[in-house]
Amino acid sequence: MSKRRIVVTSALPYANGDIHLGHLVEYVQTDFWVRFQKLRGNACVYICADDTHGTPIMIRSRKEGISPEELIARSHAEHLRDFTDFQISFDNYYSTNSPENRALSERIFAAAERQGFITSRTSPQLYCEHCKMYLPDRFVKGACPKCGAEGQYGDSCDLCGATYGAEELGHPACTTCGGTPVVRDSEHLYFELEPQHDYLEKWIPGHTTSDVSNKLLEWFKEPLRGWCISRDAPYFGFEIPGHPGKFFYVWVDAPIGYIASLQNWCERNGKNLADYWPSGADAEAGGTELYHFIGKDIIRFHCLFWPGMLHAAGLKTPDKVFVHGFLTVNGEKMSKSKGTFVNARTYLDHLPPEALRYYYAAKLGGTTDDMDLNLQDFVQRVNSDLVGKITNIASRGAQMLQKKLDGRLGSLDDEGRALLERCRAAGETIAGFYEARRFNQVVVEICRLADAANEYFDRREPWKSVKTDAEATRTTLTAALNAFRVIAIYLSPILPAYADKARALFGESAWTWESAGTALENSSLGSYEYLASRIDSKQVDAMIAAATVKPGESGEVSHESRASKNKAKAERAAPALKNEIAFPDFDRLDLRVGVVESCEIVPKSSKLLKFVLDAGPLGKRTIFSGIRPAYPDPAALVGKEVVFVANLAPRKMSVGVSEGMILFAGEPGVGGGALVPTSAAGAGAPVT
Repeated sequence: MSKRRIVVTSALPYANGDIHLGHLVEYVQTDFWVRFQKLRGNACVYICADDTHGTPIMIRSRKEGISPEELIARSHAEHLRDFTDFQISFDNYYSTNSPENRALSERIFAAAERQGFITSRTSPQLYCEHCKMYLPDRFVKGACPKCGAEGQYGDSCDLCGATYGAEELGHPACTTCGGTPVVRDSEHLYFELEPQHDYLEKWIPGHTTSDVSNKLLEWFKEPLRGWCISRDAPYFGFEIPGHPGKFFYVWVDAPIGYIASLQNWCERNGKNLADYWPSGADAEAGGTELYHFIGKDIIRFHCLFWPGMLHAAGLKTPDKVFVHGFLTVNGEKMSKSKGTFVNARTYLDHLPPEALRYYYAAKLGGTTDDMDLNLQDFVQRVNSDLVGKITNIASRGAQMLQKKLDGRLGSLDDEGRALLERCRAAGETIAGFYEARRFNQVVVEICRLADAANEYFDRREPWKSVKTDAEATRTTLTAALNAFRVIAIYLSPILPAYADKARALFGESAWTWESAGTALENSSLGSYEYLASRIDSKQVDAMIAAATVKPGESGEVSHESRASKNKAKAERAAPALKNEIAFPDFDRLDLRVGVVESCEIVPKSSKLLKFVLDAGPLGKRTIFSGIRPAYPDPAALVGKEVVFVANLAPRKMSVGVSEGMILFAGEPGVGGGALVPTSAAGAGAPVT
């Protein structure tokens, strides 16, 4: 099977802002897809850049007393640091303010101009007399001319989706000074789309999903409007050749920045740009695949204007434009006042990047639906699935092998080979889900394999057999760890740093997708390094507190403050439950399964029983429990499994130190409904 040559891009983050968790929905999923392609052996290049031009950059640099170039250089370093710390691996992360981008922008403009796609006409523009500048679309707000919604920007309505000119807004206001702009005529350049009406109408359905194309094709019921591609000075960007005082609108040179970044990569790696972004007769001849990952707010730029520009210049258009939805947090739009508008760096100050990468993968289904980051579910899913289910296999197996059996793998028996074959058999199904960007299904399949490995581990009870049959135990652990290895290979595009640690455990230098087809037998493990740790709701709370902006600081109306006071007043008036707790309090409990090794009556106590539990990798636990009246025959409890609170602080009692709390269900005198025969979960297994 011949390998594919693929170019992949994510939308360019704007240099005038920080990377936040909403941005990361796009970059993380693109990274999953690219890493999967590389793991399969495909020649895949991941390209991105900072979007650096426009009036906002100019205004902010003036306020800070620095040049625009200094501002975008600082932003570039900060963005790249955030992406790197989130384990997002670009092959080239460049800037639109580059000589390559200038030359390409001029080339594409000239090609469109030669074909008669560029026209010039006078049009009304909003001008702020206080700021002494024409206002870009995003520097003016007003009422949508179609539906009347207030607070809409000067290019499109978030509520009804209408597009319009800024001068059409009702009672517009400058977002910089708040003043009312005036209308002035200015001559501008337009890229005419109507000459490509038929081409674009045929192109769109073949290069986007049906829901995206159906929305776009609504605009083809009438002639396509020309697109204003120039802006007046003062403007930070590229001046248009032959048109003094006119600059390319930022949305002209931003997507061209994809090609510029790719060209820069090619020049640094001895490659030919034409092989990766073909033109002329080779433009649509195949050979190189081109994919864009974008959010649904910029569909018209990438699926209408951009293919029109590329077609006019004789350049390859994208094979597919993959569109995703927005991020909500706890079911609501991200909010600075609620602390749910979280910057990447704020998250990283409190939580590990692997946790968010895993959770996003578990939620992303390859559609344009919005994705919700439910913070309680985030904690629970990471702890129960990633830590308690997947990592638990390696944690229990590797540590037992190293501590009890010299860290050496043995041979697989028939049952172990069957488990490994089950993991291998899922490989192409998982690969298909990766290819289709259905990362949530990737996670579902991986968790099924982890369940099978844990069931095998618990059924074989190596914590018992290690005391009587070392080699049988070695056989069990060899199978469990080989299953984990295959799971880690499948998981590596989502959790690359995690996979690197797992690879080091097995003493391997590199993995490919085909590595899952081999087994490791009669070899030594490396030292075990903790792969993932449970996260605590307190970490999430601290992150939210750090991200919360008080009313007034963010410009938000102070009704939030009034609402909080009213809520507090109502709470004071209402009777409260004594010692009421919230769900996050319960979520902090680390519930584990332990096997009762011994249970005896505590002398001179009518209530206490002394338990010694085998808690698997947690070791032995001594727990005193006041349930003697319910269990008159303590010896009958030996060999049973119990659920206990593993992270309860030790309590010094007159009879000894109690190292946890055993949880029981059942009525006194009927034998205790919580106790089950051993093999249901396995010693030390987290309760999920």
